[in-house]
Amino acid sequence: MSDLVWVPQPCTLPTEERPLRVAEWDALFAERLTSLARPEPLWLRLDLAGGPGVEEQVRELAARESDCCAFFAFTTTCDENLIGLDIAVDPEHKAVLEALGARIAAARQSR
Repeated sequence: MSDLVWVPQPCTLPTEERPLRVAEWDALFAERLTSLARPEPLWLRLDLAGGPGVEEQVRELAARESDCCAFFAFTTTCDENLIGLDIAVDPEHKAVLEALGARIAAARQSR
């Protein structure tokens, strides 16, 4: 999924900045993802390996994503070694969540 055709219309991030944002998410997942689950159709649950500055990185990236794609709801939970990142959407944006989940799963398999 190298192209960005799956990015939904409500996204307000300027088109030229979208590949950079996707690259930020991809790097985070490639470096830190330890597990991925889909507890419900509108909810992804990710566990990310913690480390110095990682919690702040995750929270800041999620906040920026929420600013341009208000349909995402991000929740983070943290302990010493693990950061939980829940990503939820409304029913209208289920396909976006599915595309994101597929992208994350593919990146995980390519490691």
